[in-house]
Amino acid sequence: MTEIDAKIDALVPAWLHLPDIAEMMDVEVTRVRQLVKEGQLIAVRRGENRALQVPAAFIKDGKVVKGLSGTLTLLRDDGFTDEEMLEWLFTPDPSLPGTPAQALAENRGTEVKRRAQALAV
Repeated sequence: MTEIDAKIDALVPAWLHLPDIAEMMDVEVTRVRQLVKEGQLIAVRRGENRALQVPAAFIKDGKVVKGLSGTLTLLRDDGFTDEEMLEWLFTPDPSLPGTPAQALAENRGTEVKRRAQALAV
C-alpha cells in the first residue's frame, strides 16, 4: 500500500475504494484488505483524504480478474514495486494490443504472463 505519483495515477482510468470492492464481491472489507495484504490486489493511497484505492480494472463480475494475482506474483518476483507493476499493467503494449490490464480482463492472461516472464530475462 503506497502513495501514487501523478504519472501512474493518470495511466489508470478508474479507481475503486475498498468498501465498494467488498460490496461488489459480497464480502467484508476485511477480506478485501486481506487480498491486498496477500498481494492479490494492489492498493494505493490517493485522493484528497489519501484513502486506499484499487484500479477498477482489477475487479470484474464481482471477482478479482483471472490471472491478475499470478501476474502480480511474477512481477513482484522480478523485483517490481507496486508503482512499477501498475505502470507496466496500464501502459499500452502494441504487441498485445492494449494494456496488460485490458488483456487480463479479456481473459488473455497467458499472453500477459508470457510478457511478464520475459521481463525477468
